[in-house]
Amino acid sequence: MDTVGDGLEEVLQKAFTRPIPKSAGARMRYLVKQLKGTRPVAELLGITQRTVERYVREQLRKPRPELAERLEREVRSRWQPQVRARAKKQAVSRTGIVIDTRARFGYTAAPGTTDDPRQRHLTVALPPEFAARLFDAREQGATEQQLRDIAAEGLGEIYFRDRGRRAQGLEVQFTDVEHVEFDL
Repeated sequence: MDTVGDGLEEVLQKAFTRPIPKSAGARMRYLVKQLKGTRPVAELLGITQRTVERYVREQLRKPRPELAERLEREVRSRWQPQVRARAKKQAVSRTGIVIDTRARFGYTAAPGTTDDPRQRHLTVALPPEFAARLFDAREQGATEQQLRDIAAEGLGEIYFRDRGRRAQGLEVQFTDVEHVEFDL
């Protein structure tokens, strides 16, 4: 996973207590129930209302690959909203969030220190205030770069500056992300 936004979505999905429906018919029925009708589901998926009805009645069973992908994505994004909210609430109020990343880190620091960027693999537990900032920014439609800046600020504060005990004034740049994963 290369994006912070996808990583935040994935960490909330790890909290699911039940798997999402497996068959195309069960997924369609779930979406019909959530969106209260076949017409909104058809518009969401870009197919006809009649096709949705056929999947609901199990007359069609195997969707095209692109439809299957859209269907799974839409069901997954709506699945277990209370479990998702509870996991998010716990992360932003008590436990924080763990970030595991391999990326290039550069610095802006005092003269006489090295500021050459280099690849690092870090696994750092960010406190609840950074988890809250990340989730809030994602909900408000922040760009990937804005999410990376918040993550860089959290990594700089916790890992590099050790909550103000060292390297005061050090600014961290988070670039060339190979992978980023989150955990609760």
